[in-house]
Amino acid sequence: MSSQTKDLTQELTHRLVPSPAGRIHLVEQGSGPLVLLVHGFPESWYSWRHQLPALAAAGYRAVAVDVRGYGRSSKPAETAAYRMLDLVEDNVAVVHALGERTAVIVGHDWGSPIAANSALVRPDVFRAVGMLSVPYSPRGGPRPTEVFARVGGDEEFYVSYFQQPGRAEAEIEPDVRGWLAGVYAALSADTMPAKGAPDPHFIAQGGLMRDRFPNGQLPSWLSDEDLDFFAGEFERTGFAGALNRYRNMDRDWEELADFDGAALTQPSLFAGGGLDASTTWLRDAIDAYPTTLPSLHSSHILEDCGHWIQQERPQETNRLLTDWLASLPTPAA
Repeated sequence: MSSQTKDLTQELTHRLVPSPAGRIHLVEQGSGPLVLLVHGFPESWYSWRHQLPALAAAGYRAVAVDVRGYGRSSKPAETAAYRMLDLVEDNVAVVHALGERTAVIVGHDWGSPIAANSALVRPDVFRAVGMLSVPYSPRGGPRPTEVFARVGGDEEFYVSYFQQPGRAEAEIEPDVRGWLAGVYAALSADTMPAKGAPDPHFIAQGGLMRDRFPNGQLPSWLSDEDLDFFAGEFERTGFAGALNRYRNMDRDWEELADFDGAALTQPSLFAGGGLDASTTWLRDAIDAYPTTLPSLHSSHILEDCGHWIQQERPQETNRLLTDWLASLPTPAA
């Protein structure tokens, strides 16, 4: 572990708090209005390591969670235990366990729809929402697995590949560190496959996802020590809990039917990478923000940035977050 990582770790407070999952592990720094940070796949609280001190220095109580199934948080055995509504209630439980009534919530990757749905379902708790990399798109349209089955054509879309319990685990878990290095590199601006190369989001028939990963150097934002931390977490927990989030998309579609087409009315922020497939594929969702995010503060596409926005471009992301947070009304005492 580098001296920089050691210094950061010494300034952080780790907690285990009760939740519907059993327990949620969180890491906090600073004091002031609560900002809850929710990571995506395949990450952990540690993906917010650059934001925690920046938000604390700006006068906020920054709290990064391990989503259920990750890190030191509980890992329920049932696939259905990773439904969106349960993750929303975990976030509510964290806010209350910290002695707060409300929070700003910010999510990246899967954390973005988790944050958005937390704000949608519990507007009494989440007073503003920030989304990184994955744009807000209201519930609607056909059943998700039907959409994903059509996306790949002759190949298989990665979300479809993740649906069968045990299948992706069998690829990943024999070499967790190598697989993580590959997926981080595949979606990072400085190491992603060249334009026109096979897309790592798609799997050739009979192939593996890792067949599309680039071989070679780590992304510039990821040190060997950082990779060791992420790998160590997944070596301990396995990947079933993390992958079960993908296996609940149809269940979420059914259970959130009352929110079909719903706008998020709280103050909001979006930022994504210009080279991130998420912002390319979901461009229509970004274009619909005047309707779907009527209280949007600002939307940003960071040029020459990939998917891991808060790690690839930490200073710029920190500036966007702190400027937005400063614009929000002071929470009621």
